[in-house]
Amino acid sequence: MLTIKEFAEIFGVAERTVREYCMQGKIAGAVKKGGTWLIPEGATCPKSTRNAIKNALLDRLTAELTAGISGGIYHKTQIALAYNSNHIEGSTLTEEQTRLIFETRTVGEGSGIKVDDIIETNNHFRCFDEMLKGIAEPLTQNIIKTMHKILKTGTHDSGLEWFRVGEYKALPNEVGGKPTSPPELVEEKMQELLSAYHKSTPTFEDIVRFHHDFEAIHPFQEGNGRVGRLIMFRECLRHNIVPFIIEDRNKFYYYRGLAEWEQEPGYLLDTCRSAQDNYRAWLAYFKIKSR
Repeated sequence: MLTIKEFAEIFGVAERTVREYCMQGKIAGAVKKGGTWLIPEGATCPKSTRNAIKNALLDRLTAELTAGISGGIYHKTQIALAYNSNHIEGSTLTEEQTRLIFETRTVGEGSGIKVDDIIETNNHFRCFDEMLKGIAEPLTQNIIKTMHKILKTGTHDSGLEWFRVGEYKALPNEVGGKPTSPPELVEEKMQELLSAYHKSTPTFEDIVRFHHDFEAIHPFQEGNGRVGRLIMFRECLRHNIVPFIIEDRNKFYYYRGLAEWEQEPGYLLDTCRSAQDNYRAWLAYFKIKSR
């Protein structure tokens, strides 16, 4: 019999995920003894094994992260994703300053930029790395909360008494002038969203739809856009779909797509497909096969 830790290591998933599968009866033959679970040797993981999500891009990103390679697709993605996602939210950093932070952890002298912009950019790099390391695990509320915690730790917001770092919002908020889910319903709404999302293997359209619904809930006090766009990249990568980066220059179309999703989902889908085409061109340049 295998312990939860041994089973998790074999299949490359989190121990927490294995424990949840055992409690849900998803691992054949798993039995609870003395407060812990034991799993038969030869039992299979119901989904999300490391081998099941291997693809050429994930292999390359992980290899370049591990080896510390510069000038590759990992390097380019980190800078472009952090720069554009932060800029959409009002960061004053230029792309070159973002590059300097990633490469040298400096921004040059006399820049006059906000400290939070530097912290959140560096945090974004860390969040992307953690996303790669944990990509074998299905998307959960804990993963989403951890993304927020990494992104907002050390910022001015994190020092505010009412601001919850890595936890759902305490105060009501709006997005684009529209009401969002009230704080007391966020946990329930997020669970409903994730349950619906996991009913089948997500398509490109499912991932974009999830993003719209996530932003409509707006579960965190601040940082929802950055977390949401990281989730889209993660889920595309996890399900062997070409990921994409929404560029700051296209934020009008992006915001319009979110605002008008219920009437015309094609606006947001087309914006994301255009961004996907751009990333596909990067894959061709770096000679990475894509579906």
